[in-house]
Amino acid sequence: MVEIADPSSMSVAELRNTRAELQKQEDVISFVRRIAQGRCDLARGEQRRRSDGTPASGISVSDIKSAFGQEHGGGSSRPPRETNISADHALFVELEKLCERVGFGELRTLDDSALDAAVIEIEKFESARSVERKSLFAKIDALTAELVRRYKDGGVNIDSLLTD
Repeated sequence: MVEIADPSSMSVAELRNTRAELQKQEDVISFVRRIAQGRCDLARGEQRRRSDGTPASGISVSDIKSAFGQEHGGGSSRPPRETNISADHALFVELEKLCERVGFGELRTLDDSALDAAVIEIEKFESARSVERKSLFAKIDALTAELVRRYKDGGVNIDSLLTD
């Protein structure tokens, strides 16, 4: 994670560059966090299926669509940005290894305790990403607030927005 100095001691270019770098980090974390949420939803769906006594069948496109289409409150009010995350990004690889370790690819064949453990592990991973994301938002907000302050106080020419 990028650590930031006191925003008031940074140049406008440093503020903008640092904020852009933090936004890229947040994009990755948000994307991988959402993948973890979807996988957790699929595992919880398997728990519900077992408790309801519904016969097992393969995970369908409908199951996946439902899991990844759910809204998980507490989302950002920031507008979405284009996100292109490589499958070999360290955070995505970490999630993949975790899912492999807990048997995510074999949800229907896991015993109940292994399924419960898989849900817990994926939830822990997602929760840790959520904490990281909130920390990044606080830093991004501090940098944005400093930029806004400088524009309001006249310390930066508003026309520079068009040339940068």
